Amino acid sequence: EVQLVESGGGLVQAGGSLRLSCTASGLTFGAYAMGWFRQSPGKEREGVSCISWSGGSPYYAGSVKGRFTITRDNAKNTLYLQMNSLKPEDTAMYYCAAGRTISLRVNDYNYWGQGTQVTVSS
Repeated sequence: EVQLVESGGGLVQAGGSLRLSCTASGLTFGAYAMGWFRQSPGKEREGVSCISWSGGSPYYAGSVKGRFTITRDNAKNTLYLQMNSLKPEDTAMYYCAAGRTISLRVNDYNYWGQGTQVTVSS
């Protein structure tokens, strides 16, 4: 059974930082592109960042570029998202996902975690 488990969310003031982690099991982690997505109440799930199986080709949504950094450690089956200079509009449930294509499109991902909540206060 494939499992993706996110952690690291929480409440932070605007301008602060958080580091999200996503630990995978039940799949060959190094064979998958990985992505971070987020969803706020009443909004569609949106792609935040993605990274290739090797850790190269990181890509970011315009709203987070320059503030967020995606990395992965294939030896630890873990994906990370370092989030700096957080803004209230970054408040959302954050999900990690595994897929065969480096993409920010929800439909390109096969496996999803349950999410971790990030709340940024003003």
